[in-house]
Amino acid sequence: MSRYFTRFLLVMALLLSANSFAKENETSSESGKDLKTEIKEYIQHHLKDSHDFSLFSYTTDAGEHKYVGFPLPVILWDNGLKVFSSSKFHHGETLAEVDGNFYKLYHGKIYKTDAQGTINYDEAHHPTNAKPIDFSITKSVVMIFITGLLMFLLFRGLAKSYAKNNGIPTGVGRFFEPIVLYIRDDIARPNIGEEKYKRYMPYLLSIFFFIWFLNIFGLTPLGVNVTGNIAITFALALLTFLFTNLTGTKDYWMHIFDPLGDTLPWYGKLFLYPILIPIELLGVIIKPFSLLIRLYANMQAGHIVLMSLIGLMFLFKSWLGSPLSFGLAFAISLIEVLVALLQAYIFTMLSALYFGFAAVEHDHADAH
Repeated sequence: MSRYFTRFLLVMALLLSANSFAKENETSSESGKDLKTEIKEYIQHHLKDSHDFSLFSYTTDAGEHKYVGFPLPVILWDNGLKVFSSSKFHHGETLAEVDGNFYKLYHGKIYKTDAQGTINYDEAHHPTNAKPIDFSITKSVVMIFITGLLMFLLFRGLAKSYAKNNGIPTGVGRFFEPIVLYIRDDIARPNIGEEKYKRYMPYLLSIFFFIWFLNIFGLTPLGVNVTGNIAITFALALLTFLFTNLTGTKDYWMHIFDPLGDTLPWYGKLFLYPILIPIELLGVIIKPFSLLIRLYANMQAGHIVLMSLIGLMFLFKSWLGSPLSFGLAFAISLIEVLVALLQAYIFTMLSALYFGFAAVEHDHADAH
């Protein structure tokens, strides 16, 4: 009976949701846009970086759009340094005039324009206006600074507690000590080796907690999707790439440029090495590329799914469809908490694995 009742509720939910969805497609919002289009634009806006912190917005009875948040400093280089507040843009609705120059915020980028805010386009409908060099402190940069400060205070306090209590942590250190030991004993030592793992430990600890904290911050009401920015994941993967190749041993490079060693005569290598060496070099690039794509794609997809489920509540507008969307969004949020930790673990584990490849040394006499 319970199975039949569950199926009945599921069918009713789908019918009611489909009915409300069809009605919603026939109507438009007050702004003249279809509601689905507005939700899609809101999701895209959430995924992008911005020059201010917008917590929420609302429309007054007079039709005025109010934003609740705070601006961030805009730092441009345009024949000299230009510093001003992002409040001059008013979320892209107005122009910013600085020293007689006019700047416009258009699709998250700052363009130089005239007093009317004209944006010129090419044949592909891409803006052709000049773009000043942008050194602005965006919301992603703010969260990176906050995360870095939090990590500094956390590990500084953890080190002090070790010193005062003869190697026994106190307070919040009791929670983080098992994580630190796990990274050391189950990630660094098995993959890098007992002799060389210590030189990589500062980076492995930093990268794990940096990614983990940023992922968690992305699930808060602030909703800053830092690790869903491919520029951030590219920088993290680039660090792993540099550490791997700059600390690589002679055996590591010999494996790339002489993968078969003495097991094959030189005349056999003439035919195989033109194929093997490019493959090995390609693997050197693919490894960090997989790091950046995996972290970026997983965090980006998680935010898209979560925001889409929340948007369904506004599309359904039914007593059954909206609670169902809310329940699914809540369940996905719990899964995202696990994914936030899992992605930090995977990035750290693979980095340690690549470091182990670079630090390997063979005893050629014993191998022979």
